[in-house]
Amino acid sequence: MTMCRLSFAAFFVWLALAVNAMSQSQPTQSRPMQSQPHAIVLHAARLLDIKTGHISKPGEILVLGDHIVEVGNAVKRPVGAEIIDLGDRTLLPGLIDAHVHLFLHPGAEDLQTVQESVPQRTITAALAARDDLMAGFTAERDMGTEGAGSADTAVRNAIDEGRIPGPRLRISGNAINILGGHEDAIGYNPAQHVLSNADYANSADELIAVMRQQFKEGADFIKIYETGADSVQDGRLSTPYQYTESQLEAAVKEAARVGKRVAVHATGEPGTLFSAQAGVASIDHADQLSDETMLLMKQKQIFAVPTFTIFEYFAEHAATPQQGARQRQMLDIKTREFSRQIAAGVPMAVGSDVGPFPHGTQAREFELMVKFGMSPLSVLQADLLNGARLLGWDGQLGALEAGYLADVIAVPGDPLQDIRSLQQVDFVMKGGAVYKNHVSEK
Repeated sequence: MTMCRLSFAAFFVWLALAVNAMSQSQPTQSRPMQSQPHAIVLHAARLLDIKTGHISKPGEILVLGDHIVEVGNAVKRPVGAEIIDLGDRTLLPGLIDAHVHLFLHPGAEDLQTVQESVPQRTITAALAARDDLMAGFTAERDMGTEGAGSADTAVRNAIDEGRIPGPRLRISGNAINILGGHEDAIGYNPAQHVLSNADYANSADELIAVMRQQFKEGADFIKIYETGADSVQDGRLSTPYQYTESQLEAAVKEAARVGKRVAVHATGEPGTLFSAQAGVASIDHADQLSDETMLLMKQKQIFAVPTFTIFEYFAEHAATPQQGARQRQMLDIKTREFSRQIAAGVPMAVGSDVGPFPHGTQAREFELMVKFGMSPLSVLQADLLNGARLLGWDGQLGALEAGYLADVIAVPGDPLQDIRSLQQVDFVMKGGAVYKNHVSEK
């Protein structure tokens, strides 16, 4: 017994020393704010005003603690302020990805949830969050853990507590699905009882019960599968709906009761119409929208989140030529419909569906949205202004203004002239802490 007590005592001494060593190795920006917050001045050749599209030359930002206090061509330089000169680059707000899957990686999605434990997948998610942050994404919406339940609560909390690097997160836990629906594991030997990647709910009452459990476990919003599986018939998209309008409305009302919202995976009619009638926050993928649906989305300010990158990736990495042809057909339909949605004034946000393709590479979504019909400024406004509203950070993120959180990136060149510059982020600041500065390394 004496040896056991000595061992425990030794362990706690070791733990205290280890924690102290770790705290000493953290960057000064990650330490708790002191009585006099650290002042940083960011200087670059250009600064983009997202709301107006105006580019200031040069541009400077004064950061005090975790907030922006001044923006202009030349800002105050308090005594002792750290000056970071980013040279021939453009300063703009940290990027937002409104549709990510931190718990997925390239490979067979259905097998990941069978072969990999939740602890293993949580480590994968933490690494994915780091990669996304280093690519300039300082805020994200995790659209379902694909069978890892509320493990994303732990990842979000660890990021918020400064224990691991990553974007600000809005998380949903598992998505919600009907029995045998879009995300149910129906292709395996039924005797093996392979679990769905989502939580089952087959009625309005079951939806509400599942939602309450998810909120209890830390969900910021609810993700519901509303359509699937998709097929193309005579050149037209066909996809069955999973929940009626009244069932979705019950879910939206339950979320609103506690100040939260519902997002849906919905690729086509009538599920997209049911979603708009119910008043969801976003319709993700939105491959095909009727005129009535588009009008409702415009009136209610329901965001479409196109997710082009995942469709392109699946087309280029299909297991068979037949699957590749099907994915390309789906992408063709999607791009045609996107033009109609832009013309109809459907509100847009930017989400990539990253996870099945490598984390940290999702800035390709900006390039594709420009390729298929939007201007660079419109895409950036959809990402930053609409994305901040969708994630519930309006007035805090998405612009470089006094009083906003100091989430700032720098890219070479001018993103309004070449949107591909967003794939070359050299500098990342989140909440006043510098996580990446490759400019000083060049």
